[in-house]
Amino acid sequence: MEYLGITITADSTSKEIVPIAKAIHELLGLPITMRTLNKLGVRIEKGKVLDYKYTGPILEKALETNSTIRSIPKTGAYSTIPVVVTTIKNEDGYGIAAIGIVDVVGTVDLGSAFGDYPEIVNQVSDILKSRISTP
Repeated sequence: MEYLGITITADSTSKEIVPIAKAIHELLGLPITMRTLNKLGVRIEKGKVLDYKYTGPILEKALETNSTIRSIPKTGAYSTIPVVVTTIKNEDGYGIAAIGIVDVVGTVDLGSAFGDYPEIVNQVSDILKSRISTP
């Protein structure tokens, strides 16, 4: 039996990127969104593709800036929920796709979850503080 590979380009369709998005969704158990530079993408929750024509403001911003963005969108399917979106870059470093997840660290009250483990709260707090850039 011959196995075919998966190739992703800036023009890959939502159906072509589903295997990648679904694999990450299954690994993390979190909602996943993904799109390519030139085509709309997918939104996956609870093991199902909910949308084959998906985009979101943070996916678009990540592609525009070719960067990783931690944000709380004001519009879209995940408005008011912390998300993390990053680009998938080609060999020349250009963002050809973006993939996003719900930022569970941003949604958890660390004090409540790890009240008996202050060293964990301190470690995570230090990491979160290092991500915040001041103007």
